[in-house]
Amino acid sequence: MPTVTFRGREIECNEGETLRDVLQDAGLTPHNGKTKTFNCRGFASCGTCAVAVDGEVSDVGLREKGRLLVPPHHPNYDLRLSCQTKVIGDVRVEKYPGNWGTKIAKGPLPPVDEVDSAETDPAETDSAEFDSEASEATVD
Repeated sequence: MPTVTFRGREIECNEGETLRDVLQDAGLTPHNGKTKTFNCRGFASCGTCAVAVDGEVSDVGLREKGRLLVPPHHPNYDLRLSCQTKVIGDVRVEKYPGNWGTKIAKGPLPPVDEVDSAETDPAETDSAEFDSEASEATVD
């Protein structure tokens, strides 16, 4: 049975489960800030569930590849959409700050503290950051 390690927690799951579902079933989320509420619900169209993945997972599909080519994502970020990624073996997952999880230079988010709430989540972003991240995202 594969183990997913995310923000200091280890979660066992069945082989072939979607990473987004594994995280949500464990009470965690691959989304930051307002995107916890406002996202595409797993259809690979918003890109807000992007995470860095190290381990055995499915290959990138066409839908996922297409979304990750569109800003604010960039192929060099080496991220995966958790809604399209199937867990095959043990996996280590990191989520970065920003609404799309693309603020890689800031480093991954810290482990989840059991007393954290949505109001004190370090991943919360305001609309100014949301707008700034979208406007900063350009591909050369």
